Amino acid sequence: MPHATLTLKPGREKSVNHRHPWIFSGAIAHVDGNPAPGETVRVAAPNGESLALAAYSPQSSIRARIWTWNPREIINADFFRARIARAHLARAGYATPRGAYRLLHGESDGTPGLIVDQYADTVVMQCLSWGAEFWRDTLASLLADLPGVGRVFERSDADVRELEGLAPRVGPVTGDAPPPVLEMVENGLSFGVDVVHGHKTGFYLDQRANRQWVREMSAGREVLNCFAYTGAFTVYALAGGAESVLSIDSSGEALARGKENVALNALPTDKAEWLEGDVFRELRTLRDRARSFDLIVLDPPKFAATASQAEKAARGYKDINLLALKLLRPGGLLFTFSCSGGISAELFEKIVAGAALDAGAEAQIVGRMSQGGDHPVALNFPEGAYLKGLVLLKQ
Repeated sequence: MPHATLTLKPGREKSVNHRHPWIFSGAIAHVDGNPAPGETVRVAAPNGESLALAAYSPQSSIRARIWTWNPREIINADFFRARIARAHLARAGYATPRGAYRLLHGESDGTPGLIVDQYADTVVMQCLSWGAEFWRDTLASLLADLPGVGRVFERSDADVRELEGLAPRVGPVTGDAPPPVLEMVENGLSFGVDVVHGHKTGFYLDQRANRQWVREMSAGREVLNCFAYTGAFTVYALAGGAESVLSIDSSGEALARGKENVALNALPTDKAEWLEGDVFRELRTLRDRARSFDLIVLDPPKFAATASQAEKAARGYKDINLLALKLLRPGGLLFTFSCSGGISAELFEKIVAGAALDAGAEAQIVGRMSQGGDHPVALNFPEGAYLKGLVLLKQ
């Protein structure tokens, strides 16, 4: 069946030729045919030359997401089977019986709008674009056929679906419903995960290597873990021999899971303190009480999804980093992160530098952090590098 054709404006074929997978609405001259949402369209240069095949999204500003730059390829189950198999092979080092890792990382794995995480025998999929939505049943069936997969569960409830004009959807796709708490193992530590209601797909898998770094630097230190969620950094710090860990989060339910994770690893519960509250407010309270710490983790939620939100987000990042630097003792370490796509690594570093200046603190960057290798960044899609972090040593 012939594809509808999306023809680009003069000069707008450059990004396609450079293999960037997004085509914005402003780059399109006209669409010939009447493609349904998610349907495959042919992408053509102004002279009619076929450039790529893409999934059409009539409502989003990203009007099409490219599946392949080979216009002779066929987008069908075999196409996706090959993409999944390639990603699965690349993650072989992460695939342990009780382990957890990201199997498909959207555009960087050639599957735009599709995120797939695996927790032991449970695969959690997120269809975040019309293309992924269009092929949802096919994708779920292919994922269910992977070795070691017992069920496929859907968590297509991220805010970005609204930009596509898609309603949220959560529930089992193949197999039975997951248990209330799935147990996974990461770097020898155990964690209970709620894939049905938890953040993202249940756990922040992208922080694996960074958590291990905190573990290696925690011995004998008094630690403050901000935006602690279910206490993963807390568990790592205690496993590394921290003298104490204060964990702050706005969710009492998440902190309760954190307590369970500490107990699950037979770590000293008397060294873990849990505080439910707004992190910004609690940091100011700690400052006013002249509290201080040897190691602080700032892992806030996304403050800016897009560049247009960067200015407001910058104020939030500066505020928490300024307060953290005031609370950090000389010789202490600050592990500070941003997962906001609208904040570049360069801008984040400038924000943190400004926070240090206003705090009257001298600090050195002793490390830079990013997402793990199971969250790859395609060279043609730098937007995939969403997680950025700095390790600061306060003088």
